[in-house]
Amino acid sequence: MNPPELHGLVAEFEEPERLVAAVRAAREKGYRKIDAYSPFPIEGLAEEMGLRFTGVPLAALLCGITGGTFGYAMQFYSATIDYPLNVGGRPPHSWPAFVPIVFELTVLFAALGTALSMLVLNGLPRLHHPIFETPFFAERNASHFFFCIEATDPQFGSARAFLDEQTASHVWEVRP
Repeated sequence: MNPPELHGLVAEFEEPERLVAAVRAAREKGYRKIDAYSPFPIEGLAEEMGLRFTGVPLAALLCGITGGTFGYAMQFYSATIDYPLNVGGRPPHSWPAFVPIVFELTVLFAALGTALSMLVLNGLPRLHHPIFETPFFAERNASHFFFCIEATDPQFGSARAFLDEQTASHVWEVRP
C-alpha cells in the first residue's frame, strides 16, 4: 500500500468561535477524520468534535485497586505467613498498620496506570506529525486556530470546497 501523497487540508481561523463553527459544520456534513489545533483550550470544542469517553479513568481505577490489593496482600503474607512476629502483643494480622502502605501503593499504581493508559490511548509517543513541519503552523500556532480534514476521510473529495465555505483565513495542503 502506497502512502498517501497528501495528509490533509488545514484551514486557519483567527477566532475560536469560527473554529468551533467549522468543526460543527464538518460533523454535520459527515466528516469524521478531523482534528483541531488551538493555542488554548476552547470550551465546547471537544464535544463538537465528537470526542467520546476515554478509558483513562477506568484504567486509573483498576490500577489503583490492583495496587491496593497488592500492597495489602504483600503485607498480609509477610506478617502472618512468612515471618510472623509478636510485637507488643498485637496479632500478626494487624490491619491498621497496613493502611499507609496500601494507600501509597494505591496512589502509585493509579498514577502510573493513568499516565501509561493516556499515552497508549492517545497513540503516543508520536515522534512526527506532518502538520508540525509546515511553516505556516510553526509561525502562527500561538495566535491562530487550525482545523484539519485528513485525506483518509471518506468524504475528502469535497473537503476543499467545504473549507472554502467556512470563511477561513487560509487553506493549506499538508504533505506527509
